[in-house]
Amino acid sequence: MGARFGAYRHHVLATLRRDGAPRLSGLEADFRHGELWLGMMNGSRKAQDLRRDPRFSLHANPGQHSEVPELGDVRVSGRAVETTDPELMARYAVEVRPPEPFHLFRAEVTEVVRTYIESPWVVVETWSPGRPLRTIRRTSEDATLEVG
Repeated sequence: MGARFGAYRHHVLATLRRDGAPRLSGLEADFRHGELWLGMMNGSRKAQDLRRDPRFSLHANPGQHSEVPELGDVRVSGRAVETTDPELMARYAVEVRPPEPFHLFRAEVTEVVRTYIESPWVVVETWSPGRPLRTIRRTSEDATLEVG
């Protein structure tokens, strides 16, 4: 997962607007100290969305699949927990150098989905905390083989 997100700097964050409609926004996601962090500009719509409803999905930048095809397509979903701890925010600011002031959220991951091609299969791997990895292989004929 980290390798897929590390391949590109900018990714796509999905949050929920006040009326429940999805909002898609660009975001630089950071993996630091074993956790996924979402930093964003002060007062941004995506920060307001997450403060109201912490559910999110983060889709890794698909880039050019031909560059690193084995990494596939990755999406992480979960809940964003805002941090206001001055020490943590200061450490993040030194490491990442975001425009200040900023909002900082720690991701509590509830699901990771990775999709890639392993000819003749399209492979979908799904992981959730406390559950084993689930792998589904599909062919273009729409036959499904579930493993795990």
